[in-house]
Amino acid sequence: MPYYGDLTAMRATDRTRTREGLKRLRKQIRAELPEKNLEQTVIIATWNIREFDSPMYGERGAESLLYLAEIISSFDLVAVQEVRQDLRALRHLMRLLGFRWRYVLTDVTEGAAGNGERMAFLYDTRKIRFGGLAGELVLPPLADGSLVAQVARTPFMAGFEAGWTSFELATVHIRYGTARPDDPQRIVEIAQVAEFLRRRAVDRFAWSKNLVLLGDFNIFARTDATMLALEAAGWMVPEELQSIPGSNVAKDRKYDQIAIRPQRFRFDRTGRAGVLDPYESVYRTEDEPTYAKIIGPAYGTKKDGTPRTAAQSRTYYRAWRTFQLSDHLPMWLEVRIDYADAFLAESRADPGERTDPQDGPG
Repeated sequence: MPYYGDLTAMRATDRTRTREGLKRLRKQIRAELPEKNLEQTVIIATWNIREFDSPMYGERGAESLLYLAEIISSFDLVAVQEVRQDLRALRHLMRLLGFRWRYVLTDVTEGAAGNGERMAFLYDTRKIRFGGLAGELVLPPLADGSLVAQVARTPFMAGFEAGWTSFELATVHIRYGTARPDDPQRIVEIAQVAEFLRRRAVDRFAWSKNLVLLGDFNIFARTDATMLALEAAGWMVPEELQSIPGSNVAKDRKYDQIAIRPQRFRFDRTGRAGVLDPYESVYRTEDEPTYAKIIGPAYGTKKDGTPRTAAQSRTYYRAWRTFQLSDHLPMWLEVRIDYADAFLAESRADPGERTDPQDGPG
């Protein structure tokens, strides 16, 4: 549960609107997401928070940051893409989440293709422990020693522990390229990352036997070559996520994915997963007249000074709100972390037998 202290500094009308938005959002979260607990399960999420933070449509305000905090606090661990160089918005968000929340993030990826972005993991320390493993993925040379082109936005790997299990998360933001489902660069990046991490997952010296690959893959549809490249390396998107229409606001693209390896150790899914659409509760279609006043002249007037049509203003509002929240929806997966009963039922739990280091909690 985030802290709502920022409400007190708002003007009365803004405070009332934000309070009502938070009430609707909390009601939606309670209806659609599993209730958080300390010992039984962990809710892992991935969210591309659009240009967090960028002044393109004006910096995110106190209202949107409160909504972001409310959403993120409903999960236990969130992989976040598109964190920008300016960390003021992230630090403000962490203050709202409270002292129990921590983050670990990369430095900015340099170069035009990197888009000035970072990758981050935000986690609730009441449930999640950072395991000490962190690194950015660097593709190795080919067999003949020649170098390969690196991924434009360096994937980020980190190890975490919760309850009786440990797991590595690798988060990506794959190059978009052209507006084609089979963009060659996108296919190559996905194939390279998926194959590299496949080898890492079966390495006997791997930090954990459980590896999750998640983030923004810019996959259009499940039948695309981009998705097939992911699956060809042995990665599986859980069945409970395969039926979701899409993770973008229009819900017609499979941009975001959470993929796992079939072989895992005490990392069983509960069968609950999905995406949360916050626009059902905040920055709704019917709220456009209210926010038109907040947006100001840009809502009705183009940069060249000519007036917008009603349809153009509506399009502008829908774009503006994605820079307050995002043009992606948070995707989540629930996993069991309590294996005490199973451990006690196993014969190898006999005190005289040698057990695997991961057999116990932590």
